[in-house]
Amino acid sequence: MDTKKKELIGRFKNAGQRWCLEAERVSVHDFKHDALGKAVPYGIYDLQHHQGTVFVGQSADTPQFAVEAIVTWWKTIGQLLFPEAPQLLILADAGGSNGYRPRLWKQQLQEQLADPFGLTVTVCHYPTGASKWNPVEHRLFGPISVNWAGVPLRTFETMLALIRGTSNQSNLQVNAFLVEQTYSKGIKVPDDTMALLNLERHSICPNWNYTFRPRPFCPVST
Repeated sequence: MDTKKKELIGRFKNAGQRWCLEAERVSVHDFKHDALGKAVPYGIYDLQHHQGTVFVGQSADTPQFAVEAIVTWWKTIGQLLFPEAPQLLILADAGGSNGYRPRLWKQQLQEQLADPFGLTVTVCHYPTGASKWNPVEHRLFGPISVNWAGVPLRTFETMLALIRGTSNQSNLQVNAFLVEQTYSKGIKVPDDTMALLNLERHSICPNWNYTFRPRPFCPVST
């Protein structure tokens, strides 16, 4: 899982080339005030089923947004593909909204994913500079970029359609959802909340590899 590059939505040039009868007219400059909004694509890639899911946010890329994307994926897709799964492995970069430093990322994983669903959630972060080995980069984001190359992302609907239409020779399937919720930056998690997390750090690279286990006093969601 990872966040793809943010994109301005509007009549702006999109890098790449595409065969067409007539070149599309776009704005000379990509000023933010001319945009309909800014898209924040957050991708989840399932290696076993070669299936990608992209949640397109419209506000900030925050840990809360990242975890809610995972939770929504698990509710709508993950539980159907892995109905008996007792645990979930998440591969993520070391920085950004799903980085190893943000406390909110860890708190949300415990309270929104591990506890409600009774899941043991293990997170493994790629070290800084090693994100190119994250499968979501070349197996999901790469084909998406190729599919919309040269096509102006005029509306959010256009962007979603291009993401959903992404495929390749390996029969990649991609789902896309628009997230309308607004997320706030700078949310702090106090020490006493962090102390209550059922967090187990691994012996190897404990800052980058850790596991959350569901707390016994929390009800399990279905």
